[in-house]
Amino acid sequence: MASTALAFACMAGAAAAQDSEISACLITKTDTNPFFVKMREGASAKAEELGIELMTFAGQVDGDHETQVQAIETCIASGASGILLTASDTSSIVSSVELARENGLLVIALDTPLSPIDAADATFATDNFLAGELIGQWAAATMGDEAENAKIAMLDLNVSQPTVGVLRDQGFLTGFGIDVGDPNRWGDEEDERIVGNDVTQGNEEGGRTAMENLLAQDPEINVVYTINEPAAAGAYEALRAIGRENDVLIVSVDGGCPGVQNVADGVIGATSQQYPLDMASLGIEAIAQYAEDGTLPEPTEGKDFFDTGVQLVTDAPVDGVESISVEEGMDLCWG
Repeated sequence: MASTALAFACMAGAAAAQDSEISACLITKTDTNPFFVKMREGASAKAEELGIELMTFAGQVDGDHETQVQAIETCIASGASGILLTASDTSSIVSSVELARENGLLVIALDTPLSPIDAADATFATDNFLAGELIGQWAAATMGDEAENAKIAMLDLNVSQPTVGVLRDQGFLTGFGIDVGDPNRWGDEEDERIVGNDVTQGNEEGGRTAMENLLAQDPEINVVYTINEPAAAGAYEALRAIGRENDVLIVSVDGGCPGVQNVADGVIGATSQQYPLDMASLGIEAIAQYAEDGTLPEPTEGKDFFDTGVQLVTDAPVDGVESISVEEGMDLCWG
C-alpha cells in the first residue's frame, strides 16, 4: 500500500505536534459521499495519534465553492498549521489557497489537484488519469470488435470541470481508444461514438437525471462512463426504469464498499479503486513532519504529486489490463 512507501518519523512527529500544539483543517467537497467520510476518518485517526487538533469542513454539495472559501478563511483566522483540501473548483480556489500560504499555512491538495497543481504545497492523490484509463481499457477489451460501434454516455462531475473530473474522463476515453482533443477539458471530442456529456454532481440523483437526459438523445447507449459510484448507481436506476439494465456496460471510479458490492451484483462492470484513508492519513503526517523540520515528501517518481495508488476491481478480467477480484476489492474497500 502507498502508506508504507512514505517514511515519516511518526513518533518524532507526534512529540513535535504535542509540544507545539499543531492544528490542521480538513476541507472536503461534501460530508455525505463515502469517499469523503473515509477521508475524514483517516485524518481524524492520524490526528489523534499524533496529538494534532483537527477541524473539519465540507461543502453542502459537490461544487459548493463558496463554503470551501469560507472554511479556508476560518482556518487562517484560527491559526491552523495546515489545510488538507479536496477542492470543488480547482481554479477559483487558488486565490484563497494563496492567501492561506501567505499566512504561513501549509496547503496539501487531496485527491483533486489544484489548477495549476503547484498552487498547493503538495498533492496526495490517486492517478486519476490512470483510474479512468483502466476502466476505458477494460470496457474496450470487454466489448471486443463491438467497441467500434459503441454508443457512449459520459456522466461527468460538474460544469466547472475540476481536475479530477477532467482526468478521469480523458483517461477513460484514451483507454477506450478515442482521441481526446484538448486533454485539459472534456466535451470537445469529435468521435461519433460519444453520445454526449452530462453532469451528475457526483451523487445518485444526479447520475439518474444525467442518464435520462442522454438516453433521450440516444436510447441505444450501450456504454456508460461515470465519474464515481454514486453516479453509476443512479445511471443504473435510469436504465432499469426502461428495462435496459442488463445490456449496458457501466464503469466507474471510487472503490467504496457499496460500489464494489455493485460490481459483485452486476450493476457496475468494473471500477477503479482509490484509497482515501491513505491520502488523508499521509496528509496529516506531512503537516506534522513539516512543522517539525520544514520538509515535505518528494512526489512519486515521474509525477508531480504523491501517488496513493489505484487498482481495477472486476470479476470479469480481460487480457492486458491488470485487475483484482471483487473479493480482494472488498478487503480493501471503504464506506
